[in-house]
Amino acid sequence: MAVGWTLREGRESDVRAMYMLDLVCFEEPFRFDLNAMRRFVLEPGAIVQVAEAEGTLVGFVVMHLVRRRRETMGYVVTLDVAREFRRQSMALGLMQVAEVQAAAAGAVEAMLHVHSGNVSAIPFYERAGYLRGERIPAFYGEGRDAWLYRKALIPS
Repeated sequence: MAVGWTLREGRESDVRAMYMLDLVCFEEPFRFDLNAMRRFVLEPGAIVQVAEAEGTLVGFVVMHLVRRRRETMGYVVTLDVAREFRRQSMALGLMQVAEVQAAAAGAVEAMLHVHSGNVSAIPFYERAGYLRGERIPAFYGEGRDAWLYRKALIPS
């Protein structure tokens, strides 16, 4: 039986559930500790969207607004979706809402890093309109390179 889900703005009270989901979505060194998750969520101007199913947090995205060369960019800090809710457009929905909010705040582009060996995330981001840029050696530690992805945002 399929369970429906809804999106809403994230809040400080979601941090522990976000942290717990991050633990099951990512392995070391790609996961965040509780303090880092709290800092990311509470960053001034952070865009945080969560997905809930039957009152349980099952997905979220955290995007920060970053000022670069007189322009504002949205930087995707993390995107997590519970395994049983993958391939249901939840990740895309979370990303799209965050992108719209970033554009409304003046961001002209969204950026993210993804581990070069993440064979499920790379095609997802490319289908979502992100373009692969440079390879960043050892971004996640020795032997763990990342790709930088970018997507132009449509002003609101």
